[in-house]
Amino acid sequence: MNRPGTARSDPDQALLSRARRVIAAQTAAAITVSLLVLGALALIVVIHSQNTAAATLLRQTAATAEDVDDPPPGVWIFVRNAAGGIDASDDVPEGLPDREAIDRVRAGAPTATTRIDGREGGYLALTRQRGTRTVQVVMSRHEQHDERERLLGALLAGEVVGLVIAVLSAALLARRATAPLAEALARQRQFVADASHELRTPLTQLHTRAQLLQMDLRADVDLEQVSADVDHLVTGTRHLGEVVEDLLLSTQLGRRDDAQTPIDLRAVASAVIAEQADRARNQDVALTLDPGVGEPTRVLGRQAALRRVLTALVDNALSHTETGGHVSVTLGRDRAMVTVVVRDDGTGFDPADAERLFARFARAGDHDHRRFGLGLALAREVITGHGGTIEAWGSPGQGAAFTIRLPPASEDLVR
Repeated sequence: MNRPGTARSDPDQALLSRARRVIAAQTAAAITVSLLVLGALALIVVIHSQNTAAATLLRQTAATAEDVDDPPPGVWIFVRNAAGGIDASDDVPEGLPDREAIDRVRAGAPTATTRIDGREGGYLALTRQRGTRTVQVVMSRHEQHDERERLLGALLAGEVVGLVIAVLSAALLARRATAPLAEALARQRQFVADASHELRTPLTQLHTRAQLLQMDLRADVDLEQVSADVDHLVTGTRHLGEVVEDLLLSTQLGRRDDAQTPIDLRAVASAVIAEQADRARNQDVALTLDPGVGEPTRVLGRQAALRRVLTALVDNALSHTETGGHVSVTLGRDRAMVTVVVRDDGTGFDPADAERLFARFARAGDHDHRRFGLGLALAREVITGHGGTIEAWGSPGQGAAFTIRLPPASEDLVR
């Protein structure tokens, strides 16, 4: 048989997986596009710098060269004299010079910059007229071409590495981004499970008691029987209200927007004792409070949550204490912590169950069929959320004790 919430786990997981994939894909795409844009910009800047440097070198050489000897590396100089002859630098590559550009400039055209096909990158030529001579300076673009190829290779390698990093980072970011959604879905499933477990029994009992009351009224039984059935109904509605309150509290424990304020646990315990006094008298159980007079008992927290914890502990103690028994609530200090101890001399429990009973819907050992429900589990969650601890001690037939330790309010730390 599937556990509660399992039926929704697959759709929830599918939703989370889909959300993570979408977020990861969008994040990876954004990072990848950013890297591509940066790479393209870097390549454009390098090409522009190369073109600027080449143009500058050609202009300077054409303006200052007195002859064709000793040109800069990768540069050749050609000079056409008034007689029509062309002087050239040594080791001129095949296809040079650009005679058409020389003829155009000599015929009166302005300074011309031309590209000449050749080895990788080709050549860039600047032709200008200097007096009676026509000067053409030709520069090889091979080294610049190789530099661009190396840059492009580095950019491609960086893009591949960046893509891998982008995918991994996007997956991590997607998981973190969907963590609140996963937590919300988990809390939703937990709430549904809690509600289905906790409400089933009290609702069934209320329905049964209502049917019994209906039968009594139709059978015209005596008022004492009717009164007893009404008392059972009232008790059942009280239990149902406590279950609903626990469920509502369970949905609020993860919230961090509730402002914590200084709370006097002495006042909270007094209110809980007063609230449970009638029930204790009806059960003939002595319910007492040792307020720890003289000891600071102020803590930072949420009063409604802490009051619910003490109510759950006192209710648990009264539920397991027989007629003539005693339940006590004691406040004090243990080193730097404020302590609250709820003790009873009731049925107790197996020490092996001391941790198990704080689990949701936990059951006792093999020979004890009690079900602990939500109250104690929520008590631990509340106390832990307040930076404290809660421990249980018990022994069969010798009662039980629950000890809460909470850090004091800041103004009480120096006392």
